[in-house]
This record gives sequence, C-alpha cells and structure tokens, in this order.
Amino acid sequence: MDRRRRAESCDKNINMLNKLFQWLNRAHPRVMQKAEKTLKTLPGVDARMEQEFASMLRELEPALKPYAREFPAYAELPARGVDRELLLDELEQLNARERGKWQEGFVSGAVYHGDTTYIDFLNRVYALNSQSNPLHADVFPSTSKFEAEIVSMTARLLGAGATPQNDANEIVGTVTSGGTESILLAMKTYRDFAREKKGITAPEIIAPVSAHAAFDKAAQYFNLKLIHIPLRDDMRADVDAARRAITKNTIALIGSAPCFPYGTIDPLEELSELARAHEFGFHTDACLGGFVLPFAEKLGYPVPPFDFRLRGVTSMSADTHKYGYAAKGTSVVLYRGRALRHYQYYTAADWSGGLYFSPTFAGSRPGALSATAWAAMVSIGAQGYLDATRVILETATKIKNGLRAIPELKILGEPLWVIAFASDKLNIYQVMDAMTKRGWSLNGLHKPAAAHIALTQRHTLPGVAERFNNDLRDAVAYVKAHPEDKGEMAPVYGLAANLPLRGVVSDLLKRYMDVLYKV
Repeated sequence: MDRRRRAESCDKNINMLNKLFQWLNRAHPRVMQKAEKTLKTLPGVDARMEQEFASMLRELEPALKPYAREFPAYAELPARGVDRELLLDELEQLNARERGKWQEGFVSGAVYHGDTTYIDFLNRVYALNSQSNPLHADVFPSTSKFEAEIVSMTARLLGAGATPQNDANEIVGTVTSGGTESILLAMKTYRDFAREKKGITAPEIIAPVSAHAAFDKAAQYFNLKLIHIPLRDDMRADVDAARRAITKNTIALIGSAPCFPYGTIDPLEELSELARAHEFGFHTDACLGGFVLPFAEKLGYPVPPFDFRLRGVTSMSADTHKYGYAAKGTSVVLYRGRALRHYQYYTAADWSGGLYFSPTFAGSRPGALSATAWAAMVSIGAQGYLDATRVILETATKIKNGLRAIPELKILGEPLWVIAFASDKLNIYQVMDAMTKRGWSLNGLHKPAAAHIALTQRHTLPGVAERFNNDLRDAVAYVKAHPEDKGEMAPVYGLAANLPLRGVVSDLLKRYMDVLYKV
C-alpha cells in the first residue's frame, strides 16, 4: 500500500510540474531546462521515470529484435568458425524477410532505386573494389579517379560554371560517408575559417527549425551555438527572423533544398544574399534534392534558385546515396573555392608514423562505396536522372491529389515529392499507426504533429500510388470510427511531441539505442 501511495505521489508531482513546465517552456526555454533538472531531484521521480522507460521499451523490444528466438546470437566469438554456407543461408533468410516491404513500395525513403538488376550491378562494382581504401592513394589510384569525378559531376549539376571560374569561384569538394558527415564537415570548416580569419572564438550558426538534425549534432560536437529561426505559414524559413538572429559571432546561415520534414525549399536566394551582405558562409543542404531539383527544373516544375548560381551560396551537401542512386554510404560536400575546402582537411606534419592527412573525418574508408557512386552516376547519366525525376514527380501529383480528396487531412506547404500531411480533426499518429497495420512505413513528425512520405522509384511501380491513397482513406475512416484505439506507436509519438521535458525524451531515445545494441 505504501509503495502504491508513493507511486501516486510521484505521478502527481510529475503531472503538476508538467503543467508548470508547459507554461515555462512557452515563455522561458532556458528556465525550463533548469526546472527539468530540479524535477529529477524530487524523491522517487527519477526511479519512477526509469520504471516507465523500462515498461515502454519492453513493449517495443519484440519489434526491434524480431530474430531473437529464430537465429543464433553471437555474444562472443564461436570456438570454431561457423561454416560459410550456413552463414550465407542465414543471411539469405534475413534478406528475404526484409526485402519485400521496401521492394514493393511500402517504405518512405530508405531505398531510392531498388531494381534487382540495378542492385546486382552495384554489388558487382562493390565486389571488384572491396579491398580498396582511399587512404592509400598510391595503391588504389582508381579510387581517387572515382572521387574526383564524382565531385566534378555533382558540382557541374549544382551550378559550377555559372560564375566566372577563378580560384575564389571554383566549386570543389570531397566525397563523404553520408549527408550527416557532409554537414558536420561544412560546419567544422566554417568554424575553423572564422577562428583563423576573423578571430571568432564563440561561433554561432543560424538554421531554420526544419533544418536537418545533423546541424544540431554539429553544434554539439564542435561547440557551436545553434540559433533556430521559425518557419512561415508556408513551412519555409522566416527571412526576417534570420536577419534578427545575426550577431558579430555568426559564421554561417543554413537553408534546405528541400527540408526533410516538409519537402519545402527555403527562400534560399534571400537567405544567401543576407549571408553575403554580412560576409559569412551560407550552406544549402541539398542532401535530399541535389539529384532531383536540377532535373525537376528542366521538366518545368517550380524550382527556385538553390545552388551555386546564387552568389551567396558558399557550400552545399548532396547525397549520392539517396536520389543519386548509389549504394548506402556516400555523399558529396561542395565549397566555393579551394581555400575554404582547406579548412576541412586534416594534416599531421610531425607524427612519428610519418606524414598523415585525410580529407574527411575517417582515415581508412571503403573505396568500394566511392566506386558504386561513380558507377551509378555514369551508368544512369543525365537522361536517366531526368526520367527518374519525371516518374517520381508524376507519382507525387497522384498522391497529393489523393490527400486533397480526404477532408480530414491537409498537406503542409507546397512540396514536390516529400509530402507531409497533418490533421486538425484527428490524431495524425493514430492515422500513421493505422497505415502501419496496412503495411506502410511512414515518418512521424513533430511541431506540428504530422507524417510524411518521401517518394522514391519504388513508389512509381504500377498501382503503388493508388494503393497508398486507398489505404490512407481507409486508415482515416478507421480512426474516425475507433478513436479509442490508440495503436502501438501513437502514444510514443504523442509523448515525444507534447512532453515539455525534452531531456526526458532524450533519455528515452538513448535507452532505445541501448536496446538496439542488446544481444
């Protein structure tokens, strides 16, 4: 009985403080952070939170670890090596179970091409280069060839040559492991440039709230102050807010083409001119759009200027492993001028192991992935990318029309192919749960509560768009008829979206990752 009373008392404390913190969070975000720390010092509250975390994760673990009872687990090295044919058979079984969902177009993003013949081609390219390592350029000069040409082709696609070519305007870059590394490298480059050239020791970057989380990661890793600016009603960055956020310590301003949550393109011309006028960097994050927007523009879609044709754009990121259709693990970061790129490089001139240098964070890197990116770009060619963009955008039009025909839903902004939808009448997370039960894997969004689907070539297969529209209509009808059915993930998304204790949400995510690494 005493234990139950203590638990009820803890719940009352949490509920009462949550109400107080909701008010504090609206007016005083910094005060909120301090108040959250105070909450965890109250008797029993920390232990109660741990109980709630454990309960929630126990319910999620079967979905995260579906193979726990069917396949052997290796917590330590087996005494003798397992037969290779047995291992290959196990891998075939795992692949067969997971392939169907993305292959049939049920998944948002994730696999961007997915044609079996094409995958076989990339796998053969990878196999031929499986031992290559760009760190040893003298042993594997082919990898240097691949990466130089990847950078050049991407730069030409994104406006290189639009301005007079000289040392200051030459568009250069490197191949990275993905969009996150491209963004991290760009922000590290601006930090080091500003420190050496301007003496800025308390650097700040400005980004819309819709910018990729990698910018937050860069701020955390490199001790940058990240200033978030709001969006306008059209889900694009507020230029006036960006202007007000500028200080003497600003080193870079960021815009997306398009942003991940809503698929909208920020007013990059205005933002980049603002950066140019104040003489600091501007980064266009085109990780999603770098290999779509140039072709969408050629097809006549409304694509505003977003690349190096804008004088204020000083760096860009574009993912070859998304709509560039390379194997997972490559991206490109580009800079205006070699001098700026030099601040990305790492060199060690006095190491006892000899001269050491690397262009990106990693030392050794899989040259095979660079080979697949090169092979993808060269084998597809400009016409292939144009054709792929055409069918993706045509499919997007079908899905947007289907969404507009459902009165309970609304599309956020004016996206081209990454389509976010919300509802003023229903719990959108319940709708997303209902879609999950129908086989779909969509992305849940916060602030505002929404879901999105990033369309790929898998969605252009016959009947997929129609199936999505029919299932979405049925999911909405189900939620209207069964509002009491909270689903499996809707409560989790609702908690993460509405709980003002952001540190609590962060703690939950860390424990979620602990489960992923559980054998």
